[in-house]
Amino acid sequence: MTDTTQEGAPSQALSFELKCTDGRARRGRVTVTHGSFETPAFMPVGTRGTVKGMTPRDLRETGAEICLGNTYHLNIAPGGKIVKKLGGLHGMMGWDAPILTDSGGFQVFSLPKLEIEEEGVTFAFKKGGKAIQLTPERSMQIQEALGADIIMAFDHVVAHPAPYQLAEEAVYRTSRWLERCRKAHTRTDQALFGIVQGSTFPNLRRLSVELICSQDLPGYAIGGLSVGEGHQLMMDTIDQTEPFMPAEKPRYLMGVGYPEDLVEAVARGVDMFDCVLPSRLARSGIIFTRHGRYRVTKGRYKADKFPLDTNCNCYACRNFSRAYVNHLINSKEILGSVLATLHNITFYQDLMRAMRQAIEEGRFESFRRAFLDEYLSDDRKEELDLEEVLGTSEHDADDLPWKTTHSVVPPTTVEENRRRSRRDAEVSAPEERMKEHKRASKGGARKGSKAGAKGQGKARRASSGRSQKSSKSSKSGRSKSGGKGSGSSSKFAKSKSSKNSKNSGSGKPK
Repeated sequence: MTDTTQEGAPSQALSFELKCTDGRARRGRVTVTHGSFETPAFMPVGTRGTVKGMTPRDLRETGAEICLGNTYHLNIAPGGKIVKKLGGLHGMMGWDAPILTDSGGFQVFSLPKLEIEEEGVTFAFKKGGKAIQLTPERSMQIQEALGADIIMAFDHVVAHPAPYQLAEEAVYRTSRWLERCRKAHTRTDQALFGIVQGSTFPNLRRLSVELICSQDLPGYAIGGLSVGEGHQLMMDTIDQTEPFMPAEKPRYLMGVGYPEDLVEAVARGVDMFDCVLPSRLARSGIIFTRHGRYRVTKGRYKADKFPLDTNCNCYACRNFSRAYVNHLINSKEILGSVLATLHNITFYQDLMRAMRQAIEEGRFESFRRAFLDEYLSDDRKEELDLEEVLGTSEHDADDLPWKTTHSVVPPTTVEENRRRSRRDAEVSAPEERMKEHKRASKGGARKGSKAGAKGQGKARRASSGRSQKSSKSSKSGRSKSGGKGSGSSSKFAKSKSSKNSKNSGSGKPK
């Protein structure tokens, strides 16, 4: 372990403290407007202002210190103006910790019928087919309305594989668009990150790093990966990119990924990650554990009394069995997705915490080998070509059966996560916000209460008069009928009753 405590260039919106390194792996802390988070960090994805199936309280209990929102989807609904009116993403979501929003570029470039011009991108909105244009300036406008702590520049994303000429064009356009984003960005309480592109071409990656990092920003991201290139090519591309990025700024690998991707990227000097995998796969019953992932909806778990992961302290694993979660998801009960998501996010946070501790203690390389050997199947190890990394295994996979409580990834410290989530002194409690809302509502109501009092009195008197007249007329009608009406009604009831009894006695359905 090398102690390299240093801080990046001063920034109103973000500061980065690099505490220590172990090889290329880095241990740090990022501080932004709404607090700080430890790195390496995994950011759960709240696409539309929520991590699907989780309350902010539950998200806190997993150990998550920062989450991500999606600019494209939040602009479609509810819209940047409404989010701003509700107090930004923090106020709307009830999440008082850091938030990062992407630029919308990745989602837009995955849409069909896309027109890319220097001005921006034009696409057809899937509901109604209306043409919408997204530009660097518009992306900044939306993200400023959303109010996240870290915002991303609008970039040109290319698919994999990409022709060299298209990838080169995207590199230069991303640089030009970053300049426009910087000019359009006005909020001093938000940190703007630039994004490195270049597909999987080493020289284009180096060129993009030079262009993007020449514009002094609080942090930088590696974009254009996790688009189908595979694990090894992804790692090769990081190797061709990360060494040329500023050491004093945080590095963010966008849209990644599987646990093995996180461990290998941390080994290459990456600090921040985000991905929908733990929550998306949870909804289909795929569970991440220290010993690999499995599908809990299979028949073999129908009567399994063990928790989802025998070495996890999350709420789902402390209270429920695989058999119960199997039943819930197969029965399409919402709680099944909730419990699976809660566990998967907790597993990811435990993994990041274990890596941070290993870096601090100067044993990241041994942790890396032990985790990959414990987590990956033999087929997956061979597929990823990890023989060089794993070397000679210190333990056999057979020594780590499902029932064991041992693991290289320790379980969540639930109480510690809860303690850190209490920020009563920093933000107003929900009860206090409700009181403020009621006071504001009463203030507006009092203005019209006196003016409407007389009208309401007249309306009540008029209503009373009508009811009295109605009562007299109904009494008159009953006296004239001489009770015949009630007698015929009684006969009808008897007739209907006898008819029903006959039908029921026949045994035929009505």
